[in-house]
Amino acid sequence: MEGIQRVLFVNSEIYPYLPESDIANVGRYLPQGVQESGREIRSFMPRYGCINERRNQLHEVIRLSGMNLVIGNLDYSLIIKVASISAARMQVYFIDNEDYFQRKFTYRDAEGKFFEDNGERAIFFARGAMETVKKLRWKPDIIHCQGWISHILPLYLKKAYKDDPIFEEAKVVLSLYNEFLDEKVSDDLADKILMPGIKKTDLAAFKQPTGMDLAKLAIQYADGIIAGVPELHPELAAAVAQRKLPLLPYCPISTQDTRYIQAYNKFYDEVISANGKSK
Repeated sequence: MEGIQRVLFVNSEIYPYLPESDIANVGRYLPQGVQESGREIRSFMPRYGCINERRNQLHEVIRLSGMNLVIGNLDYSLIIKVASISAARMQVYFIDNEDYFQRKFTYRDAEGKFFEDNGERAIFFARGAMETVKKLRWKPDIIHCQGWISHILPLYLKKAYKDDPIFEEAKVVLSLYNEFLDEKVSDDLADKILMPGIKKTDLAAFKQPTGMDLAKLAIQYADGIIAGVPELHPELAAAVAQRKLPLLPYCPISTQDTRYIQAYNKFYDEVISANGKSK
């Protein structure tokens, strides 16, 4: 096996915990395929309140829980849960917090309105995933972010965690899906993103508090891009082109045809080769 051995998946959705969709299916079947290719994987997603813990056999991992994360001068307790997908011989780690992830909807309320604190939820999810990987003492070669709620993680990796021995050589692969680009997050989200190692100038791509600019922020700190849809929004495509990053065009996702898994595996090696070791 050339190039890499460990891939960390940071997913917004995974089937069967959420309904089937392109994102949820990639979150479910890609890690399994990568693992069956001979690589080690870890997979994370938020523990949305609509996930039935009893049916899906989630349980808290006490040794990983208990940390407090400060967002906007307030402390939020990090709870880690885990479940197994037996058919895939794969565990999924869930990032949980009663303030951010207990509500019975994913990103919108009962009236269809985008949650005002979705940006903060993205901060908590990104930091929670990284702190949990540190506790696991599991050093990834590639961190594959897919779904809007993972879009703050590339910034944290490249700035706040860049000197951490667990993450210092990790590369970010970012899947883009044209999702929630027109939605607004809180006006003060840029201030809440800040933490030691991150300056306001590091958020240059985040000019407006929108899903579009969150995606541009993720692109700014990615090492490779995967088109999760046949045609990226023109603004996202322009941001990707400006960075001149390795780009994997859209691969049709099918549970019957696993060629996309081979393409993704090959792309991980390409990203490592293009970037070399972290400085």
